[in-house]
Amino acid sequence: MSSASERRSHIDAAVLIVDDEADIRELLELTLLRMGLGADAAGTLADARALLAEHRYKLCLTDMRLPDGDGLTLVREIAQHHPELPVAVITAYGSMENAVTALKEGAFDYLSKPVSLEQLRALVKSVFDLPKRASESRPVGASSLTGESPTMLQVRSMIERLARSQAPVYISGESGSGKERAARLIHEYGPRAAKPFVAVNCGAIPENLMESEFFGYRKGAFTGADADRDGFFQAANGGTLFLDEVGDLPLPMQVKLLRAIQEKRVRRVGDTAEQPVDLRIISATHRNLKELVDQGRFRQDLFYRLNVIELRMPALRERREDIPALVDALLGRLAQEAGLPVPRVDAAANAALLAYAFPGNVRELENILERALALHGGQCITVEDLHLEPREEEAGPHGIPGGGVALERESLQDYLDRVERQAINEAIAKTDGNRTAAARLLGVTFRSLRYRMERLGMKE
Repeated sequence: MSSASERRSHIDAAVLIVDDEADIRELLELTLLRMGLGADAAGTLADARALLAEHRYKLCLTDMRLPDGDGLTLVREIAQHHPELPVAVITAYGSMENAVTALKEGAFDYLSKPVSLEQLRALVKSVFDLPKRASESRPVGASSLTGESPTMLQVRSMIERLARSQAPVYISGESGSGKERAARLIHEYGPRAAKPFVAVNCGAIPENLMESEFFGYRKGAFTGADADRDGFFQAANGGTLFLDEVGDLPLPMQVKLLRAIQEKRVRRVGDTAEQPVDLRIISATHRNLKELVDQGRFRQDLFYRLNVIELRMPALRERREDIPALVDALLGRLAQEAGLPVPRVDAAANAALLAYAFPGNVRELENILERALALHGGQCITVEDLHLEPREEEAGPHGIPGGGVALERESLQDYLDRVERQAINEAIAKTDGNRTAAARLLGVTFRSLRYRMERLGMKE
């Protein structure tokens, strides 16, 4: 029988296989060869390091247990020295802790032994689609995230990195902060973009229907099941399943969800056989999942399985400098959808928006602008058109800090300085005088905060 190197003599080695079991290496090489891909194989960590030093690969498949080390060490080394190289780890059946650890360290995905060739092919196809998608223009439109604040630049950079991975992502943040939009961007930037993105509000499904909604059912499984039906997992097969408000799942469903995620298989209600599913899980909630775990209302093992990588979406009040750009973008889209000219927002209305707390975040800003667009009487949106909700301790005639009377008594710059001074004082008070933390809370750099304080005559 010809050797692996002879079988791929006319095919460049695109994949590095690292496994101490010769039969596993042979199986993986043959599968890749049938896909038109050549592979180099290494039985030890030392051999893998030598091959990585000599060749460039597009994918690395490594076992977690090696004679002279472990796959986790290789994952870390590749992340440090070859960050462009995706790594998938092969774990023993039931060793999900190892897989989760590897994903946290930067692994692209994982396979469980015995290796499913169907899952292997799906993983390889997703990896080799990445270079093509990376050259395509980034999606724009409803799912884009507007803002150039340091906080949002960091969020977008994180999304770019997450798109190249298949690791489960947990998105935290307040209601209206853009969690679903971030999830859609992770999907759209990644290799699964051509496949479905299925968003599920876990809090909106009656508990007695959850299993059939998530996993589907067979005809005759229960009264009213007059035909086979797929669930959310089957609908998202090949793509991404976004579980919004995952903290609202009841404990019995959490057990079933954990098993489906770990085994990458689901069983429809009334069926005897399981179906393999290939999808990425992204979850989100505005609640504190760790607190729910401590209270016994959310399974710890599911929490760690979902929270492999966390993406925190900032509240709008933490990135106030993005408000003008958001106003322009949202007004432009809303006006286009309504078939109306884009109105101008006057200085006082802009100042009021900059000072407003936005408890409902970007979603609330969009609602405010949509209402103002419908109600404004001319070519300009004024403070009165915004109908902002006042805060009890500082409500004025126009529902803005200091009210309309204050605007009449001071210049716009004085008004903005007063609002900025108040925001800085509040942030410093909330962080017990820690100015580095206060700068982070305000969405600015520490140097920027010091400059602003000096300009406003505020003492260090």
